[in-house]
Amino acid sequence: MATRESARAESWRKRCSARGPWMRWAPGFLLVAGVALAAAGGCGPVAAPGSTLQVGQPTAVDSSTSVATPELGHIFVLGMENKEYGDIIGASRAPFINSLAQGYGSAAEYYAIRHPSLPNYLALASGSTQGMTTDCGDCSFDAPNLVDQLQSHQKSWKAYMEDIPGPCFNGESAGGIGPFGNLYVRRHNPWMYFRSISGDPSRCSSVVPLSQLQQDLQRGQVPDFVWISPNLRHDMHDGSIEEGDGWLSSFVPGILSSPAWQENGVLFLVWDEGTTSGGCCGGAVGGHTVALVIASHGKRGYRSRTQLTHYSVLRTIEEGWRLGLMGGAADPSTRSMAEFFR
Repeated sequence: MATRESARAESWRKRCSARGPWMRWAPGFLLVAGVALAAAGGCGPVAAPGSTLQVGQPTAVDSSTSVATPELGHIFVLGMENKEYGDIIGASRAPFINSLAQGYGSAAEYYAIRHPSLPNYLALASGSTQGMTTDCGDCSFDAPNLVDQLQSHQKSWKAYMEDIPGPCFNGESAGGIGPFGNLYVRRHNPWMYFRSISGDPSRCSSVVPLSQLQQDLQRGQVPDFVWISPNLRHDMHDGSIEEGDGWLSSFVPGILSSPAWQENGVLFLVWDEGTTSGGCCGGAVGGHTVALVIASHGKRGYRSRTQLTHYSVLRTIEEGWRLGLMGGAADPSTRSMAEFFR
């Protein structure tokens, strides 16, 4: 069986490699086709080195039993913007994202907490919307958050923000280029809303430009927890689905080819909110949106029909590192995403 699976994976690599190098992480960091995933021209997902990937349609599963979250290695969270599930999954405009959904884990019933963006980012970071109903650009909170938990358990962290001017920057926006206006916005950076982070240079120095992630990956200095916010064009807020999918196809393989991910790591790829009031458990009303669980030791071709929310991502992180549960993550209606792991 192992020989047949290896031959199948090698066949996919050859098909994709025949098309030549197809993606770039960033200037000067070229990825070899087939190392992680190929989405163009019919090349579907292939296994990351050292793993086996089943190719085909995801298996839909309604998990009704409690499953323990395994201990996790490095955790990456990458936030995209403002799309409903049907805008992305099955859409020809998003071939790379759909190759990830077919090759790894996808949540068919995933819901944002509410509108607009900021409450959802705060929910992921702290288990609470902090009462926000707007995209307030200059608010701050004295409230527990995930960084408090990480540091109390000796876990390292960084938030990598595309087009932020530098560490500890706390302005509402930055990075304007040509007709597109500002590319970085504070409302997509939940960490600077907490005074325990923004007011402490030793903490806010971990909120850095996205370009530093490439360096950290190359040097083997990736922190335990990695938060990634693309700019407004790459996250699909101002840019198109095609543009966001293309950016992800040039970016995500750099994570999946790294030891940080391959050694029991997981990437949660989530959209902050949809465009409807679709919702579920615990009063989530922010739209039916997309969440992918891309785990090195996760299930392949797996689609869950469990109702999940942003609080489920936070709960899974907390359970995977035994941090204790906070806010909405501790609510009885919040299910973890343990079922995505083998």
